[in-house]
Amino acid sequence: MFKNKSYIGISFIILVFGIYVIPKIIDRFQNNEIVKGDRLDKISNSNSNNESLVKIGPAPKFELVNQDNIKVTNETYKGKVYVLEFFFSTCPTICPKMNQSMLQIEKTFFGNPNFGIVSITIDPEHDTAKVLKEHRELLGVKSSNWNFLTGDKTYIFDLSNKGFNLYAGENNKAKGGFEHSGLFALIDKNGDIRCRRDKYGNPILYYDGLEKTGVRDIQQDIAILLKE
Repeated sequence: MFKNKSYIGISFIILVFGIYVIPKIIDRFQNNEIVKGDRLDKISNSNSNNESLVKIGPAPKFELVNQDNIKVTNETYKGKVYVLEFFFSTCPTICPKMNQSMLQIEKTFFGNPNFGIVSITIDPEHDTAKVLKEHRELLGVKSSNWNFLTGDKTYIFDLSNKGFNLYAGENNKAKGGFEHSGLFALIDKNGDIRCRRDKYGNPILYYDGLEKTGVRDIQQDIAILLKE
């Protein structure tokens, strides 16, 4: 007797559930609202904020000469998104990898007049304009917006270490006689250094030019800045 009443009660609850709840679930599916809710909305908003590029501040001003002995400054790149690196042509260690990474970036955005690349030598005593032009041709650079720059050594070291905070220095014990960062700086159309955030929400500042992930990330962010 009691068992029959229990079955009847359970059946009644199931019937009510079917009448009132199931149609609402179906309606949410049809309106693509099944994944919406406070928790999921918060996650979505959080990801969106992390994807926005951080503005670090104005890139340091510079004035150097390129491979054609033509003066190039930060104003040359005004209105353009560009990537900047410090290197030297006889570098036997990380520069060849950096060169290949930069060539990949050039290829991705080749033909876009609003994109450019700046490569500044930290060995200007050897890397004259003539040497840089030969180096540029050896690499097979095609973009007219990719300049290889040289100038006064002290000026360049100050620009690297104090301006961009990208380490560069002489070291007789290092292969090639110099040490430097393998990082790339990303500058937007307004001349501001920009970057993405890491998984903890902190600005990465610069992009790793030696790793595939760093090259992938900077290409994604260049595309974002070109649309701004």
